[in-house]
Parts: sequence; structure tokens; C-alpha cells
Amino acid sequence: MNILLVEDEKGIADFIKKGLSEEYCTVDWAANGDDGLSFALMNRYDLIILDVMLSGMSGIDLCRRIRKEAITTPVMMLTARDTVRDKVAGLDSGADDYITKPFSFEEFLARVRALSRRSRDAVVELRCGGLLIDPLARRVSLDGRELNLRPKEYAILHFLLANKGRVLSRTRILENVWGYDYDPGTNVVDVHVKALRDKLGEVSADNFIRSVRGAGYVMDEPPHGLAARD
Repeated sequence: MNILLVEDEKGIADFIKKGLSEEYCTVDWAANGDDGLSFALMNRYDLIILDVMLSGMSGIDLCRRIRKEAITTPVMMLTARDTVRDKVAGLDSGADDYITKPFSFEEFLARVRALSRRSRDAVVELRCGGLLIDPLARRVSLDGRELNLRPKEYAILHFLLANKGRVLSRTRILENVWGYDYDPGTNVVDVHVKALRDKLGEVSADNFIRSVRGAGYVMDEPPHGLAARD
């Protein structure tokens, strides 16, 4: 699942991103309403999570702008305000759910899953050529053959496929798959991408993961039989 998180408290954002990444979700994070709107307009998400109290544009105003742009993605509001009036204001702005801080992460995940099930536009399968990911079953197959991937390999592949055609930097992959507790100089992304390529290469000669020198990696629809990797 591809999620946009708009939260101006970095500690809370890191906590949510870490928990969601362990559920094999990919998360874009914006620290203010203006950046959140830019993300929402540029990309397609399965869920948008908004803090109500944001610097600049509030979460309520951001939700209204999103709906004004005819974006139907489910929206969950996060806030410390728990009065009935506050909840009504959030829901009336176009939000689909409303959860108050502090919250149980187990309940939070249950609400995320519920919104995903309710979304008519939720992505059930991700496909690139003969490569198929079933996010609900967390199953990957290539040309009809199921692949056995380690959790981080699956998370990287899902992130690349959910952003097919977009170049993703190593830093962005690190942030979305490993969170913020990493060494910026690590080569862990390259190691895992190589492992992915090897496993894909055992089944197909197609090159799915292309290196963009100095920029990162991108998932492309491959010309059949092209084995070059750079």
C-alpha cells in the first residue's frame, strides 16, 4: 500500500513510518500542509494520513483542498483534539476516519486496513510485464513462478513497482524501507537490489530494475529478453 503521511512532529512521523514499513507499506512523508498538497497532486496514494494541527495549511484545509481537486483517496485524520465538534469538523472536511492521539498502534493499523478495504480504488495487484505482486497475500510471482523473497527484498520491490517509471534515490529507498535509523554511507540498498536482480534473473532474462547512474533505481517495463542491467 502506498501512503502519504502529513505530520509535522518528526518523532511521531518516524514512529508511524517505521510501523507501516513493517507492514510492507511505502510511505511518503510531508512535514507541512503545502508539501502535503504537492505530494497529493503529483502522486497516487491508497491512503492519506493527515495531522490536523500543521504549520501553514491545517489538516482540515488540506483535506478540503484534496477533495476540491476531486481526489477520492481515503483520508485519516490524526489529532489530539477529541471533542465531538472537532471530529465533526474533520469528517465534514472530507475525511473518512478520525483517530485521536495518543492511540494504540494496533488500532491504528486496523483502521488503515479497514480504509484500504473500503477504497474502491485500492490497488489489489501490481504488475510489470510478467512480474506480479499481490499485496494482500504478500506474494510475488514472475512468469507464473512464485518467488521467495526476504522481507526487505519484498519491500524494495514493492516500493519500486508502486512507483513504476519514477527514479527512486538510494536515500528515499532507505527512508521508506529501513526508516531513519541508517548510515547514509551504507551500501545496503545496492546489496539488496543485486539479490533481487539475481532472483529475478533465475526466472527471466528481462531487466526490470534499471540503474540510473548517480540517481538511484527505476522499475521499467522491460523489452523482452534484454538482460543488460545498467
